[in-house]
Amino acid sequence: MIKIDHLSKSFGKVKAVDGISFEVAEGENLILLGTSGCGKTTTLKMINRLIEPTGGKVFINGENIMDQPPELLRRGIGYVLQNNGLFPHYTVAENIAIVPQLLKWDKKQTEHRVSELLEKLHLDKKYLNVYPNQLSGGQQQRVGLARALVADPPVLLMDEPFGALDNVTRSKIQAEFKALDELKRKTIVMVTHDVQEAFELGDRICLMDKGRIIQNGTPAELLFKPANAFVKDFLKEQRLQLEFKALRLNNIWKYLPSQTPKQGSVDIHGDISFWSAIEGFKFTQTEHLHIKHYKKDEYRSAGFEELMAAFYQYKKHQPHE
Repeated sequence: MIKIDHLSKSFGKVKAVDGISFEVAEGENLILLGTSGCGKTTTLKMINRLIEPTGGKVFINGENIMDQPPELLRRGIGYVLQNNGLFPHYTVAENIAIVPQLLKWDKKQTEHRVSELLEKLHLDKKYLNVYPNQLSGGQQQRVGLARALVADPPVLLMDEPFGALDNVTRSKIQAEFKALDELKRKTIVMVTHDVQEAFELGDRICLMDKGRIIQNGTPAELLFKPANAFVKDFLKEQRLQLEFKALRLNNIWKYLPSQTPKQGSVDIHGDISFWSAIEGFKFTQTEHLHIKHYKKDEYRSAGFEELMAAFYQYKKHQPHE
């Protein structure tokens, strides 16, 4: 869906982005991760031409973004900012309806779509006629997301979307984000400097430093097959928790005991993260999980200790461990 080909951006003598290339598959969530000043936000803004590249090309769905006016390009791309970017003198309804108005939707179509999104994003309709400053930070961020999604664009760009929220609100909205059906058919590029967030939400992660991509891979690849010492050092402080989030139960499948499901076990899908699986023990009364493989018609049954044993077996067999 998105192809970045030797993309560069210089500000005077400073190379903010230095000839990077990557692709984002349709329906994938790619995270641009790195410290402040590494070039991730500049990269994101070049995808919708908020910043014009110095060199290189960007293709969306096979079309060069330079072949159409920026305003037309942006109507097909949702954009979510850290501080939500809402217009303070517009009501919630007016903020969400900006793109439908540009696309000349009729009033009934717009109202139906706005109402549908409010329900999906857990916002009461009573907020339609209030102004952004009357909402909490989490509510404002939901309105910003609704505005980006309202015209159902195939591509969504997100610049530190949860960065301004407190930890409790951020965790709640991240969980809603992962569950939202609207987002499961979008191609998403998200910028963050939060390592935990990247591992929680990303299908793949582009780790950047000084305008270059140091490693582009799945969360598990960055952890268990780091490209160099920079990647290893970048992740080392939070490594164990990141491993729990990066690994899926399917990754440790062959180390799980093949057993008949025990009475009172909870059914889960093998494609969930190891972290979500162990959280399941905390929030339910079960002592065993009944796990279904994501492709085959196979099952495993494991308690907490058996899950942990499988995790450490997996780690033991990794070449970089």
